[in-house]
Amino acid sequence: MAITAAQVKELREKTAAGMLDCKNALTACDGDMEKAIDWLREKGIAKSIKKASRIAAEGLAKIAIDGNKACMVEVNSETDFVTKNASFLKLLDTAVKTILAAAPADNEAALALPVEGGTLNDAFVNATATIGEKIVLRRFVVVEKNDDEVFGDYTHMGGSKAALVVMKGGNADLAHYMAMQVASMTPTYISAADMPADVVEHERKVQTEIVRNDEKFAGKPENVINGAIEGKVSKSLKEMCLVDQEYFMDTAKKVSAVLKENGAEVVRFERYTVGEGIEKREENFAEEVAKQMNI
Repeated sequence: MAITAAQVKELREKTAAGMLDCKNALTACDGDMEKAIDWLREKGIAKSIKKASRIAAEGLAKIAIDGNKACMVEVNSETDFVTKNASFLKLLDTAVKTILAAAPADNEAALALPVEGGTLNDAFVNATATIGEKIVLRRFVVVEKNDDEVFGDYTHMGGSKAALVVMKGGNADLAHYMAMQVASMTPTYISAADMPADVVEHERKVQTEIVRNDEKFAGKPENVINGAIEGKVSKSLKEMCLVDQEYFMDTAKKVSAVLKENGAEVVRFERYTVGEGIEKREENFAEEVAKQMNI
């Protein structure tokens, strides 16, 4: 039967074997994917099989800037040890520069971009095979600014967190500090004006339950309870907004005051915390050792 390029690509992604080896395996197995995987394994060709089911929740984020365009990517690995690996760091650099230049629409388009030796996807498959861990492109964002705006960027601990800010007015130093603020204080919105009404309503419902279930408010007048609810809602929502946060460089000031003093305005920010939202596998070390020792 005829073997399609899509079949070869899928087998390569699953095994990290070469294109020709994948085609030969599929041909020998009449296009049966599972048999082709076994065929490659039996011949010692398959390298990254079974890694697809592993959890990649570690890794690094990186930012690249070129003129009025910037890109931030997150590349994940299974362990934090890999983040010091030269091959991993080279892949991370290749990914952010390639995506910055092309500004693809999504991960699928990004992985199809050409790089030295094939596509970006090939580079990830090869890294998985070489390093011995599942390595994946988790996400990226490409941001553009106007000539009268400035980028601010910050990466923490080599890339465990990263933040990118677009600021109008001010200067590059302040933009960098704003990126540090975003990375450390994790705001969700620039200001209350950017906050959807359903977010506000949800927070009010949450704080209402908290206050009404708090014994210290038992028997209190309704106006006292409502005042406590509104106070908690206001505090919580301000913590979500960049401009309402305490400025980390001078906690006596709000971010809004610092921006005003410098004639600046944050118009956009993006923030990545590596592994955020990924359910990490909990390992029992004693059990793992026992398995290895066949106890």
